[in-house]
Amino acid sequence: MIEIEKITAFETIIVRHPVLRFGKPIETCNFEGDDLPSTSHYGLCFDNQLIAVISAFEVKNKFFSEENQYQIRGMAVLEEFQKKGFGEQLLQYCENEIRIKKGDLIWFNARETAVGFYKKSRYEIIGGQFEIPDVGPHYILYKKL
Repeated sequence: MIEIEKITAFETIIVRHPVLRFGKPIETCNFEGDDLPSTSHYGLCFDNQLIAVISAFEVKNKFFSEENQYQIRGMAVLEEFQKKGFGEQLLQYCENEIRIKKGDLIWFNARETAVGFYKKSRYEIIGGQFEIPDVGPHYILYKKL
């Protein structure tokens, strides 16, 4: 059984750490803005286990002129549950929540290895590849809602 619900920033760490920050200190899983009232965190539970997380931050990017921009961060699915559709379900849920909040654009920094996943959901690349220290190559992706 699949359930998607709002969770706390603290609850995201159980998935963020092994997927996004493996081998790094647990503190690296805390993102600036995690605890702002405007930030939302969502978790996908499968058989009562939290297996995927995503966070939506109200953050503007200078590349875009849209007024109500949201940045997705910390999208992660536990390795044994990847490539089974859970990530797509959670991403769609988050997009719908942002639409409810009258968001008109979603953007984020995607790891090079995740670009194909996001392109399947109609996200587009803007600009060139850039490096995030200690994490690796990234691209900015976006979707107008």
